[in-house]
Amino acid sequence: MRRHGARSSGPRRGGPSPLVAGLSIAALLLVLTAATATHRLPGWIWAWHAAASLLCFALYAADKSAAQAGRWRTPESTLLTAGLIGGWPGAIAAHHLLRHKSVKPSFRVAFHLTVAAELAALSWWAWLGL
Repeated sequence: MRRHGARSSGPRRGGPSPLVAGLSIAALLLVLTAATATHRLPGWIWAWHAAASLLCFALYAADKSAAQAGRWRTPESTLLTAGLIGGWPGAIAAHHLLRHKSVKPSFRVAFHLTVAAELAALSWWAWLGL
């Protein structure tokens, strides 16, 4: 019998599955490649996504550290916003590498919605040629 709050040593479920994560990142790469190759989006969009992903990963790492130490936590809205502005690949890396924010169902749903929204917005901007 496990104590309340104790974690099992078995494999942990949560976060986007490797298939969903891979397909999401492949979709991002496809949109970015096509949009920048056809000059529908500026080339700096690659640097934006890389910087946002690093920022997002750092936010998740800081939040995990704070959670473990019992310190002030990063609000979920901040984590989701960082993903929404293009940092969600870094969030996916944090889900898998840090095993953080990967189980709570309401957060997972919101996270997947932000990924879909960012991909849709990026595709729309590419379609418009902004």
